Amino acid sequence: MAARGTVLNLAPWMQDHGSLPSVLDVHVNITGRSSVLGKVKSRKARWSVRPSDMSNKTFNPIRAIVDNMKVKPNPNKTMIALSIGDPTVFGNLPTDPEVTQAMKDALDSGKFNGYVPSIGHLSSREEVASYYHCPEAPLEAKDVILTSGCSQAIELCLAVLANPGQNILVPRPGFSLYRTLAESMGIEVKLYNLLPEKNWEIDLKQLESLIDEKTVCLIVNNPSNPCGSVFSRRHLQKILAVAARQCVPILADEIYGDMVFSDSKFEPLATLSSNVPILSCGGLAKRWLVPGWRMGWILIHDRRDIFGNEIRDGLTKLSQRILGPCTLVQGALKSILCRTPQEFYHNTLSFLKSNADLCYGALAAIPGLRPIRPSGAMYLMVGIEMEHFPEFENDVEFTERLVAEQSVHCLPATCFEYPNFFRVVITVPEVMMLEACSRIQEFCEQHYHCAEGSQEECDK
Repeated sequence: MAARGTVLNLAPWMQDHGSLPSVLDVHVNITGRSSVLGKVKSRKARWSVRPSDMSNKTFNPIRAIVDNMKVKPNPNKTMIALSIGDPTVFGNLPTDPEVTQAMKDALDSGKFNGYVPSIGHLSSREEVASYYHCPEAPLEAKDVILTSGCSQAIELCLAVLANPGQNILVPRPGFSLYRTLAESMGIEVKLYNLLPEKNWEIDLKQLESLIDEKTVCLIVNNPSNPCGSVFSRRHLQKILAVAARQCVPILADEIYGDMVFSDSKFEPLATLSSNVPILSCGGLAKRWLVPGWRMGWILIHDRRDIFGNEIRDGLTKLSQRILGPCTLVQGALKSILCRTPQEFYHNTLSFLKSNADLCYGALAAIPGLRPIRPSGAMYLMVGIEMEHFPEFENDVEFTERLVAEQSVHCLPATCFEYPNFFRVVITVPEVMMLEACSRIQEFCEQHYHCAEGSQEECDK
């Protein structure tokens, strides 16, 4: 703006141009004197709209592999999808009526239609803190951030801990979203190995060898997707010892927490250490069987104040980008957490364990396959002895042909950075699981070949 009392003489401009100048054509200097400039030389106008670097860096390996599968299922056999990690797909695992009623009550109350703080309504955060509080890992509302599903919880944790050029440690095999999110932010991913012969325990020596001065986060997924494994207390303590020794904070992906079978026990990682700062991610999606409701959370465990206010404030700032999860679900949280009957959890786990045992037993009897018995979550990993299936180059070709010939769709474990395995989702109805296993057996029998030098074994 011109200084007070300054009069702009636009007569010369009007004489030359016949109209008033635009704002960009007028320059007022700091002395208050004005001058009329010629039109600013502009670039040659042309359309040039390009995607951002972040979008170009965003890569989902599951979508890339599955979308490139050009095969069509056998038209004579009904498709059985053992590939989708959504327990609601087949309608055999509904959530509990108390959960549904809690949502209806929240809607009918009319109290949850407006904006709430981006980190979540205080009363809702208090309920989550109370639900997960224990003497070994105390929690208050200030330690809880509500998110749009566990996926956003993971995204916020990575965004607050890592800068472009730094690196995080991710399990192999592991949930593909870790890489998708990290690489879109310019964060390097280093893969540490899980050992199938040890029920998918971490190769701790190899893990520690990956850590350098740019390592800012260790992701621990327990119970595991895609493995269905559950770490023992002793193994978790060894993981924590590495993190403490190397001063690396942990992102604990515990979305399948408490979804363990009767012969195993889930140990929340934060209950086993007061020294290592931990961001624990969870949500309603799996245990309460409502993944579409998009309610997750971050539990901040930092009893030595290593994160301090900076990480907490950073998470709050990042949460403000989308103003938090659905307010209706926040309004229903108290009833969902407090009124869901234990019988619901028990029945869900009993069904999953029964299906896991059925699937493991059936596939273990098939020559050329090596299933690893799961202990929780909703998945089972199956090794393919590729030397017995020489017509297939890898697990992707194996699973493609399985779709084409038997209309059974399993995800090739290349999606999880672990070739020559495939993942089975165990949430399908029992009759479908039986049929799928029967078809897989037929497929393997048709394509199995004795490896060179193993004819004697094949003759048995």
